[in-house]
Order: sequence, then structure tokens, then C-alpha cells
Amino acid sequence: MTSRLNPYISFAGNARDAMEFYKNVLGGELALNTYGQFGGGTGHDDRIMHAMLETGSGFTLMGADLPPGAEHTPGNNFAVSLSGDDADELRGYWDKLSDGATVAVPLEKQAWGDVFGMCTDRFGITWMVNIG
Repeated sequence: MTSRLNPYISFAGNARDAMEFYKNVLGGELALNTYGQFGGGTGHDDRIMHAMLETGSGFTLMGADLPPGAEHTPGNNFAVSLSGDDADELRGYWDKLSDGATVAVPLEKQAWGDVFGMCTDRFGITWMVNIG
């Protein structure tokens, strides 16, 4: 397997909902594994220990619910960026991601010439979309 770099997002008990949402946005195949499948007994057996979404566009997004006892502390130092020149594809992602989201920058032409938008989705994840 070729090495790759991809986001791995931690959730506070709603990883299944979030990853299914991202599958709806981006398409692709979603694999979900629960804590219960790998021994369980933690009281969190139905929560997601590992999720991986692989899309036809070559995107890979991973995520999981934090293990029992771990504190969820979201920050503002992380965003997922989608960029390219397929305006229809990227606008489609934006429309779904920004539905119910907090839009910080509307998807519109920017000073550098590209169309760009930034929003924080219903799961607290910041997304940037740039259409070149």
C-alpha cells in the first residue's frame, strides 16, 4: 500500500452519525468498526472504534469516538480542505456541508481569484472549499 496522509477526526459519541453524514456528502464506501467488535466490555460497545470513508474521488476520511475516559476538547486549529477545479463537484460538497452549518466565509469569488468558502458543520468540524 502506498503511504498517504488523511484526516482522522475524534468524536464524543457521535462518530457513526458524522461519518454517515460525510458519506452522504462525499459518496464512497464507509467501513465502521465498533468497540464491541474488538472485545467490548467498556459500556461503549456500540460506539465507533474506527471508521474509514474512501471515495471515488480519492479522498480518505477516518474517524472514531474517543475511548472511554478520554476527554473531547475540540479546537480551532484544524480544518479539512477540499480543493480543485471541478466546480460542480465542489459546489455539491459545499451545499451539503454548509446545510445546517455555521458559515464563516460564504462560497464566493475571493481576492486571489478563486471561489472559496469556509463553514463549521453540525459536528463542529471546519471545512474549507476552494474552486480554482
